[in-house]
Amino acid sequence: MRRREFITLLGSTVAAGWPLAARAQPDGLPVVGYLYPGVPELSASLVAAFRKGLSEAGFVEGRNVAVEYRFAYDDAARLPELAAELIRRRVAVIATPGGSQAALAVKALTTTIPIVFSTGIDPVQSGVVSSLNRPGGNITGIGSMNVELGAKRLGLLHELLPTAERFAALVSPTAGAAGHEGLIADLKAAAGAIGRSIDFVVVATNREIDTAFATFMQKRIEAVLVSPFSLLDNRRVQLITLAAHHRLPTMYAFRDHVEAGGLMSYGSSAADRDRQVGLYVGRILKGEKPADLPVIRAVKFEFVINLQTARTLGLTVPATLLAQADEVIE
Repeated sequence: MRRREFITLLGSTVAAGWPLAARAQPDGLPVVGYLYPGVPELSASLVAAFRKGLSEAGFVEGRNVAVEYRFAYDDAARLPELAAELIRRRVAVIATPGGSQAALAVKALTTTIPIVFSTGIDPVQSGVVSSLNRPGGNITGIGSMNVELGAKRLGLLHELLPTAERFAALVSPTAGAAGHEGLIADLKAAAGAIGRSIDFVVVATNREIDTAFATFMQKRIEAVLVSPFSLLDNRRVQLITLAAHHRLPTMYAFRDHVEAGGLMSYGSSAADRDRQVGLYVGRILKGEKPADLPVIRAVKFEFVINLQTARTLGLTVPATLLAQADEVIE
């Protein structure tokens, strides 16, 4: 079986903390499907948060619930195939904590199996639900608002670098049209409001990310924003390495980039988001209907600064910016 088939991978990664339930499921346990567009190697903390939410609802994996995991390895074309596998498995609920494309892939294939999503894109605008308060049908979830926070990230980067004139943003096709258009429009408006220019580069592969940074240097870009899409989250080491090599101040959406050596991040808490997904899945397993559960908007946001990285880049972080940070990494 191919490496991408997580069922095979699971057997070799149990020692690293992955659940046992996908290997051996006692008869009679409800089975939850978990569909994520990224890679399992970088998703352990997210799965742990999902399991925490399940446990808060009274479900412990391997004891009174089983979970079937599917990962698309950043290949959105595989999402319908993986969704179909879970549906054939007759799972009780399907969790799609990785964005609107995964949720839409499942939604297109079933109107009966409950779906719990999380997405950084407005779920109404992207067609995942018709309403936040009354999502209707068999689907509900969490709107993390991460795509909508682009203007805030640019503002924080501008506060760090008030004399910088040229900014750039990395975006990914995994976001879909709704994600691209909304993010680009917001960032253009925000850049115009502070009298700055911003370029956009769409990347889909490691090579394209390398090329993007070379382009930034040619264009004399002074700071970069990395958009909150799973493809770019999964390339965090490459991005951080390139930013350090080119000495480019870079703002991320997720704190794990800063913990790994990135400069700054601002966004909703991924751990809290996936915990909420698990909690909603548990409530549905107890008998609640998705149509009766309103879409939750993120309420926990994190601004993290890595002072060591700032010093390496020769930057002095203003006291006003440090005062806004939820965490400062020395």
